[in-house]
Amino acid sequence: MGSVPAEETAALDFGGLVGDLREVYESGRTRGLEWRQAQLRGLVRLLEEKEEDIFDVLREDLGKHRAEAFRDEVGVLKKSVVDKLQNLKNWAAPEKAHTPLVAFPATALVLPEPLGVVLIFSCWNLPIGLALEPLSGALAAGNTVVVKPSELAPSTSAFLAANIPKYLDAKAVKVVEGGADVGEKLMEHRWDKVLFTGSSRVGRLIMTKAAKHLTPVALELGSKCPCIVDWLDSNRDSQVAVNRIIGAKWSTCSGQACIAIDYVLVEEEFAPILIEMLKSTLKRFFTEPEFMARILNEKHFKRLKDLLADRRVAASVVHGGHFNPKTLSIEPTLLLNPPLDSDIMTEEIFGPLLPIITVKKIEDSIKFLKSKPKPLAIYAFTRNENLKSRIIQETSSGSITFNDAIVQYGLDSIPFGGVGHSGFGQYHGKYSFEMFSHKKAVLKRSLLIEFMFRYPPWDESKIGMLRRVFSFDYISLFFALIGLRR
Repeated sequence: MGSVPAEETAALDFGGLVGDLREVYESGRTRGLEWRQAQLRGLVRLLEEKEEDIFDVLREDLGKHRAEAFRDEVGVLKKSVVDKLQNLKNWAAPEKAHTPLVAFPATALVLPEPLGVVLIFSCWNLPIGLALEPLSGALAAGNTVVVKPSELAPSTSAFLAANIPKYLDAKAVKVVEGGADVGEKLMEHRWDKVLFTGSSRVGRLIMTKAAKHLTPVALELGSKCPCIVDWLDSNRDSQVAVNRIIGAKWSTCSGQACIAIDYVLVEEEFAPILIEMLKSTLKRFFTEPEFMARILNEKHFKRLKDLLADRRVAASVVHGGHFNPKTLSIEPTLLLNPPLDSDIMTEEIFGPLLPIITVKKIEDSIKFLKSKPKPLAIYAFTRNENLKSRIIQETSSGSITFNDAIVQYGLDSIPFGGVGHSGFGQYHGKYSFEMFSHKKAVLKRSLLIEFMFRYPPWDESKIGMLRRVFSFDYISLFFALIGLRR
């Protein structure tokens, strides 16, 4: 059996589950390229054959339109898995490393090897992508895996539990359903790597549990991702920027995404123009309620509504602000200069509310960002090359994207991950393979040549020899060895 339904987890022996997976790993079956490639092909078939089912469960859990579901999860994920299939042989090959002449004859290699048994906690906002992208990397690297889907996306969790065993090696890949108690029980056991995607609060608990077994952990956490909007030269450029801002705020799970734009920084003079363009474009984009995902559940809906309960914050609303508790939907909402000490500016919003903060000069935005925790992503719309350079040099974040937003998530050629409070560990593309691999150093030397100056008894001449070795002064070393120079 390759899945563990929620109703069975209470009586499940997780120690036995981990032991079975470790036995499979130790048998060597997952190390061969053929097995790894077969698993990746299985994921591709899953995405192709169950596409409509995936659309259905994402609509049930989050109200996602099928186009959004394909763009953000199915399509981008299939592309990523195919990329792994095409490149796996090269990624898994040993890399030659330089060896100094003094070590001759010798060869050095860096050999990627699987870590062993890994645990993946996925999140509810991209419940297919955040489960299967790291899974594809773990399988490409040759590991056995447990996937713990989020219980907050129950339809997707049940879909993964029912279908992963049909398309992948059910003895090497397990899906465990359940809530926080199940996650805690899983973390009581020794893993060779844990990847957690979710809140900072739970991330701290994961690290605490992992410390017991010295388990390495990768954390993909949320943050307040800022967007700097410079005054662009043309109406067309401004409109393109507005399109992309809206796409990165309201068109991706209704702003319930760790890489969604959390707030905008703009010059005072340009703010009214930007707000009017946002208003008009929002009307054109969201002509039907179904074009924007709903809020996850009543708890999250109430949390977002409470952000506007502060009178100072409510007074800053310049567009939207309508909440529908029956459908768990919130109108795209713009706020101009809410108090910086309010919850909406100190906590991650994770919803369709967008504060717009004005600055005297756009360069002042850099000082503003440096006073905040390091975000998962910084976005900036500008043609000013000096401003771009300053943002790169003077700020720290998981990534920086100029003149677009969120699209960096879909690039297999660059790593995805946070820094500081936004997490640590990087994946996507080759980086997913590397996250679940260990780069083992392999050095092979001959017994032919032996240098006795490596060993005691010590004297000044041996120190001189060592000085020449560490400075790569091979000519002087040669003469010293044959007695022509001291």
